[in-house]
Amino acid sequence: MDTAGQAAHRKDMSLTNERVLIIGGTSGIGLGVAHAVAQRGGIPIVASRRQASVQRALADLPAGARGQVLDVTDGAALAAAAEEIGALEHLVYTAGDALELTPLAGATRDVVAGFLLTRFIGALDAVRLFAPKLSPGGSITLTSGTAAHTPSFGVLPVSLCGAMNAATTALAVELAPLRVNAVAPGVVRTPLWDTVPDTERQAMFDAAAQRLPLGRIGEVQDAAQAYVYCMEQRFGTGVVLTVDGGTVLV
Repeated sequence: MDTAGQAAHRKDMSLTNERVLIIGGTSGIGLGVAHAVAQRGGIPIVASRRQASVQRALADLPAGARGQVLDVTDGAALAAAAEEIGALEHLVYTAGDALELTPLAGATRDVVAGFLLTRFIGALDAVRLFAPKLSPGGSITLTSGTAAHTPSFGVLPVSLCGAMNAATTALAVELAPLRVNAVAPGVVRTPLWDTVPDTERQAMFDAAAQRLPLGRIGEVQDAAQAYVYCMEQRFGTGVVLTVDGGTVLV
């Protein structure tokens, strides 16, 4: 028979009635996380810079989900949104524009700054502003990627993911006892790849699937489960959870 402590621990590992802000939660992996949170009884709050994207996501999500227009590139607007949203249990950051695979020759200052603004600078700013809003036992889950270990993706994705991995460990120490983790997806079928022409994109997916030990690329639901685990578990922090079908093995 369970002890009272074991029962309390099991109850702890739940998102029931917990408020989860998902910045970048209106499409792709972020929307998948929002669905998974709702399925577990949580309250997903999906945030995007476009009102139309927020409304479209809310129409797709179960009743009880909330939405917020939030532009992470605008510091003042982000700070105002933090005050408006108020108390939370979890922050998830999946925001990112279409992938930029520019080689070094095209990586001008403006290109690099634009690439990092939403994905890295915006993430740190969001953590700075929303961490004080998280309740005791809360968590922050950031987004990295296996590009940190896959140099062929090019200097921008590799540098971003390496920086995000390092930031995750530093923030886990600085913000303790809040838990700070990151999910590092491999190749996942999401709108982030939409800048790649259709034929070329499918060929890339097929080639990746043939290389991977699991024989397929990732789907949104595969990655979403990892974010939910980072929220529900209560003892891991500073962890970069890789969900990649075996990408880093080959």
